[in-house]
Amino acid sequence: MATVSATNFKLPGQTAFQKGSVRDIYTINDEYLVMVVTDRISAFDVLLPVAIPYKGQVLSQIATHFLNATKDIVPNWFVSSPDPNVVIGRKCTPYKIEMVIRGYLVGHAWREYQDGKRILCGAAMPDGMQENQKFPEPIITPATHAETGHDEDISPKDIVARGLIPAEDYAQIEAYTRQLYQRGTELAAEHGLILVDTKYEFGKKNGQIYLIDEVHTPDSSRYFYAKEYETRLHKGQPQRQLSKEFVREWLIAHNFQGLDGQTMPVIPPEFVSQISDRYIELYEQLTGQAFVKHDEADPQGRIETNIKQALQKLS
Repeated sequence: MATVSATNFKLPGQTAFQKGSVRDIYTINDEYLVMVVTDRISAFDVLLPVAIPYKGQVLSQIATHFLNATKDIVPNWFVSSPDPNVVIGRKCTPYKIEMVIRGYLVGHAWREYQDGKRILCGAAMPDGMQENQKFPEPIITPATHAETGHDEDISPKDIVARGLIPAEDYAQIEAYTRQLYQRGTELAAEHGLILVDTKYEFGKKNGQIYLIDEVHTPDSSRYFYAKEYETRLHKGQPQRQLSKEFVREWLIAHNFQGLDGQTMPVIPPEFVSQISDRYIELYEQLTGQAFVKHDEADPQGRIETNIKQALQKLS
């Protein structure tokens, strides 16, 4: 199928364009953002040289699903989704912080733990834990949202001290983060999954804090299969998971972690297909709905037409 690697639309009322790692973002009249979720994929803050079929559709539709499922907790930026690859939302002033919340010792936290660290972003990690074990309580480990390069761990104390978020706003954002994670945990459990960790981004508009960007997608979250979790944990086996972590693991096995001097390995077509299948599997597992493949020969034409029709309704 034709993948969506990049877009270059000229939309009515367009005042700005930004190319993110996997999203192309169009600003409309300084009031709305049109977020086109492409099939690009990144890992270790590096863009991989392949496009993953259906990945953009999966991410966009999962984000839409969970924005609707959590709007009673916190106002969010969502306005409409006129196309499988597109979300249109309110333009907010973003806080330059990603609110990472971890329910289990895995991924970056586990790598830090192995190095002997027991404090991560001001949050304590108990001694004697094993990989994939559940924390007594979820921990919040924020990260700076870098425009370029790697995000960096930061403590809540430093966030406020550096003036990145006012203390009152940070307290509210942390409360929202815990409530969103609890809701995500409950929704995942309904479909036999464990929401291991995730991240949220927030912004402000007219004095109101909004949840922005994606929510509970495989690019921002990690999921384990609940049925096998305890057995695999007790045996010390790797967890069967639905997330992007298996891409990172494949890259690590091929001597790449985005570090200086490392060369990106050649990614074979069969692994690209596996990634695509994993994304579709997560969509179906999370939503309980069959994934509908939109695989037109000209996906960009479809996307542009649908965006323009949606913008007409907003004007």
